[in-house]
Amino acid sequence: MKFLSLFSVALLSASASARSLSFMGSDSQHALEEEFPVPGDNPLLFCAAPKDNILAIEKVDLSPNPPSAGVTLSIKASGVLSEDIEEGAKVHLQVKYGLIRIINQEADLCDNLKNVDLECPLKKGPMELTKDVDLPKEIPPGKYTVLADVYTKDNDKITCLTATVIFKRGGAVEVVA
Repeated sequence: MKFLSLFSVALLSASASARSLSFMGSDSQHALEEEFPVPGDNPLLFCAAPKDNILAIEKVDLSPNPPSAGVTLSIKASGVLSEDIEEGAKVHLQVKYGLIRIINQEADLCDNLKNVDLECPLKKGPMELTKDVDLPKEIPPGKYTVLADVYTKDNDKITCLTATVIFKRGGAVEVVA
């Protein structure tokens, strides 16, 4: 499960928001009524229309896409922050294995940014992130759904992302749209 946390943090932080995945209140826990794909070669979706997000994600590319157990995942992301992100920002991360919630935690965004070679405060303006993540061979087969909700210390939405990936026996992967 360490890979899921790093994967989530890397992707979201890369977005400069903080990969930190989370749910904030019941409003963000409803099923997606409409899909809002994140630009680039990735399985990510915005939780809702991203027009008011502080982080405008321009592109996230994963290689390989979909991720594969035992293979290094390369992440390249770019975006623009409309305001500075300061200490106190949070990320709520939820990971499900099938229907079972295996992670449901809120974490300090700035603490987690260190995992992707960034630190707070994040300054307003363009951001880029490149990170390689070694995925373990021992990822149990099954469907993983990750949700990361990132917000400022004042509860303003930085971004909210979700992805579903199915790891099959032998390291094969399938992305669920």
